[in-house]
Amino acid sequence: MSVAPTGIAPQPVTDWLVERVPGLTLPLSFDLITGGASNLTFRVTDASDHRLVLRRPPTGHVLASAHDMGREYRIISALHGTSVPVAPPIGLCDDDTVNGAPFYVMGFVEGSIIFDLAAGTAVEPDLRPVISASLVDTLVDLHALDPDAVGLGELGRKEDYCARQLRRWKRQIDEGSDRDLPLLHELHRRLDATIPPQQGAGIVHGDYRLDNCMVDHDGTIAAVLDWELCTLGDVLADLAGMVMWWGDDVDARGRIADVPTRAEGYGSADEIITRYAARSERDLSTLGWYVAFQHWRLACISEGVRVRYAAGAMGDQEGTADEESRIGIDYLLSGADRWLRRL
Repeated sequence: MSVAPTGIAPQPVTDWLVERVPGLTLPLSFDLITGGASNLTFRVTDASDHRLVLRRPPTGHVLASAHDMGREYRIISALHGTSVPVAPPIGLCDDDTVNGAPFYVMGFVEGSIIFDLAAGTAVEPDLRPVISASLVDTLVDLHALDPDAVGLGELGRKEDYCARQLRRWKRQIDEGSDRDLPLLHELHRRLDATIPPQQGAGIVHGDYRLDNCMVDHDGTIAAVLDWELCTLGDVLADLAGMVMWWGDDVDARGRIADVPTRAEGYGSADEIITRYAARSERDLSTLGWYVAFQHWRLACISEGVRVRYAAGAMGDQEGTADEESRIGIDYLLSGADRWLRRL
């Protein structure tokens, strides 16, 4: 058995898998696919090249509520077989003695993750509009699902999603930030005073964008990934998040400036809004508020990461922990201000 990466206890995990996945050919190899401050994803390959995927919390600074493996596994299990493509669930381990933390295993989905501008530019031009259309259509399909009908009706509170989000992220700043951010507080007041009426309640992915999806060879979405922020509530927050991450803004900085959809051929954010509107019955007249909210929310997240990174609290993830904070908190806050002024 090859040396396993940090976060994997190879023999106990192998034993656990052998009991649950018929036909595995030993030995197994484990390779880190994605790391950082988010949940860790590993590719598991047996001697016959049969592949699985294992997800577990990061090995450094961990907020249990943000890294709930059981919650993630419950979500993909509920969505498997619906119109929303997800990796097939295989098993959940909540026994920390096996691997030091809970983990779950799912099937390996063939395809590619188009992570950044270079990858987006490398895609065949004819496939780019197909990818954008499938990305929007998949989000519409997710938002059309009845949470109760798929077994996710108790995943979270359905009402007052935006008010709860505003309180949550404001509390993180109040309790964690070590500096004064007057524009952030002013924007919170303006957002809180103008929350649009929620149009029903649906499943909110929480971080929906192209690089959180697996793309098939034909340009369609093969699987939606990274469900760690999923909850119930106002689904227009998802659409607004995708608009923010589309990268249309010529002044975009950091990670937003490096998104794949900035490449020519993926279309504009206005075009994806138009496609969503054509397939959904929801009123998008207040979408600008949600885009402003997403800028403000990401500024809060970035500030939290900056504080933890500066304090050395990210453990062995310090090399990548400040990625989101490097987006530029001032840029995000000014973006929120611009979107609010358009309303």
